[in-house]
Amino acid sequence: MPQTPEIRIGLLWHAFGWPNLGVDALSRSNVALLRDACQQAGLTPRFVLLGKPGTDAPSEPDIEQAPYLRIGNLVTGRAGPYFAALRTCDIVVDICAGDGFTDIYGAFQLALHSMTKVAAIRSGRPVVLAPQTIGPFRYGWSQAIAKWIINRSRLVFTRDSISTKALAELGARTEAREVIDVAFHLPFTRPQHDDGVLRIGINVSGLLHYHADRFQLTIDHRALLESFTERMLARPNTEVWFVSHVLHDEASTEYDDDAVTVFAQKYPAAHAAPKFRNSVEAKSFIAGMDFFTGGRMHACIGAFSSGVPVVPIAYSRKFNGLFETLGYTDYIDGRVADTATALEQLVQGVENRAVLAEKIQNGLAIARTRLGAYRDAMATLVAQTMGRPA
Repeated sequence: MPQTPEIRIGLLWHAFGWPNLGVDALSRSNVALLRDACQQAGLTPRFVLLGKPGTDAPSEPDIEQAPYLRIGNLVTGRAGPYFAALRTCDIVVDICAGDGFTDIYGAFQLALHSMTKVAAIRSGRPVVLAPQTIGPFRYGWSQAIAKWIINRSRLVFTRDSISTKALAELGARTEAREVIDVAFHLPFTRPQHDDGVLRIGINVSGLLHYHADRFQLTIDHRALLESFTERMLARPNTEVWFVSHVLHDEASTEYDDDAVTVFAQKYPAAHAAPKFRNSVEAKSFIAGMDFFTGGRMHACIGAFSSGVPVVPIAYSRKFNGLFETLGYTDYIDGRVADTATALEQLVQGVENRAVLAEKIQNGLAIARTRLGAYRDAMATLVAQTMGRPA
């Protein structure tokens, strides 16, 4: 049987076993979707990871780790191996860690993301911005950088309507398609519980626990989770589980582990979830909850996409745009709500789990359609890239 032609796909800002399990979820899901797209186009993919390796690299033979772009090497002119790896690719797909293409995380972070995009564009390879949040870009200089990159990309996918609007406001000319977050495609195994216990999962975000002042929140995040924990522990036959979704990273103070430890020590009747090796393990654990909440968007996507009733706690417009795109408005806007109202919304969410579950099924139907549109568009593009019939 003749072998199908190979296409080399460079992956920017994908990472496996990364401390932020949201990035891990995006990476595993996007690779799976791109495999399907290549199969649909009659191509065999070879994935080239162009970012810093994580701790749980996939064992699949079609994924290889390339040298990644170190800022020090760029400054000293020793980035040749990275550029050489770029030139071996037929196409470059950049997921930008889901929401990194913005200036809200600071100038350095935007510069780092932008340099890798510019390098890919300069390599002459088609560059695709995979489904992600675009913006906001609050300053003239950041808008100029974003517009330059977007208008030189081959295709741009947004994961919500707010990002699509941001593209229009930038005056972007490149073809853009609105789909959805690829993490809805992440596989999982649901635990089986038949003991009649109500399991409440709470993601304690280290970002909001320690750095809430960055986001102009109108709620007191810590007080909200403490009050909700106390209300749930007072219920009969109920377990509370504190869940980390961004694990310990010595280069960051935003991870969830310490915040979970603080809550577990304060509430010994509750439980701390185990440390997950990757996003599949995390989603499989979350799938065993009867209700979930938290401030990490991909932890909430893990709940939503496994059918678990969830009330996300939004700290940026990426939450609003994503869940509203799915017709799901049962989230707490942490920049609008007050703490007392948010607490009652969480408690009512527990009481109205069946209603939330039905709304989630409607949202998942939308997500499946949008993921299919992304897969089909990429199948056409990779076929065109390799000169095959679309």
